[in-house]
Amino acid sequence: MEFWPEFLASSCGKEFVAGGVGGMAGVLAGHPLDTLRIRLQQPPPPPASPGIVAARRAPSTAQLLRGILRTEGASALYRGMGAPLASVAFQNAMVFQVYAILSRSLDPESSISEPPSYTSVAFAGVGTGALQTLVLSPVELVKIKLQLEAAGHKHRRPGDHHGPVDMARDILRKEGLRGIYRGLTVTALRDAPAHGVYFWTYEYARERLHPGCRRDGDESLATMLVSGGLAGVASWVCCYPLDVVKSRLQAQTFPPRYRGVVDCFRRSIREEGLPVLWRGLGTAVARAFVVNGAIFSAYELALRFLASGNGQRLVMEEN
Repeated sequence: MEFWPEFLASSCGKEFVAGGVGGMAGVLAGHPLDTLRIRLQQPPPPPASPGIVAARRAPSTAQLLRGILRTEGASALYRGMGAPLASVAFQNAMVFQVYAILSRSLDPESSISEPPSYTSVAFAGVGTGALQTLVLSPVELVKIKLQLEAAGHKHRRPGDHHGPVDMARDILRKEGLRGIYRGLTVTALRDAPAHGVYFWTYEYARERLHPGCRRDGDESLATMLVSGGLAGVASWVCCYPLDVVKSRLQAQTFPPRYRGVVDCFRRSIREEGLPVLWRGLGTAVARAFVVNGAIFSAYELALRFLASGNGQRLVMEEN
């Protein structure tokens, strides 16, 4: 009975709860746009008859959205949300905690009252992104499978419905542990540099918009929203081609269509042209601004609320 009061009174407890709140806010705000991004990234279906070259162009975001709403209903935009929503508290808590520890340890000369250097922030983000893939990769695999399931099974019987647990169990049964971690390498290649850009951009943007806030933590809600949004946009732009490859590798069925990261790059470009690596970028950028503005704002506000509940004045930490 004493666990939760003591846990919430600690710095780690506040950060864990605030990280969970921020992560859930991001998932709820951006999942429909994420579903559109995943579907836009997929290769076109093979032609109905052999020898016939399919000339159909990939749909635009607006065309895809209208088609989903007309044939599958609005609920299809939220398919697969359960997996990231269920894991996001732990994932976000780990991300913010690891980032805080690494940014301080990489800049030992900085004092408690001084923020870490931008170089330490960038390297800490790279390390954080690499570590979080162990949790994120299986979650994204299940999410992508569920997001695409509605499109591939329009006439599914009621008893065939899949949830996150059912989907994970099916993958493990058919492909084993290696199957549930399909795409781990490309996820790490995507997330490590992207998180370095992500945290560096957030820290730099908030300091430019509100000078001195990295030290005293008194930035406004608008600063949190804009800085978080810019951080998300910058991180997605720098890693987007790898995200297209990751989505295709994780979306394929067994036996797999692509032999690996390099094969997926080569075949995608050969079959659909170089622009395929940027397909859906506009949707991803719009989602990134909304989601990451929500994540950082919810995180910072939850942290302030939890600290004020203990009668303490919150000094905003670098995470």
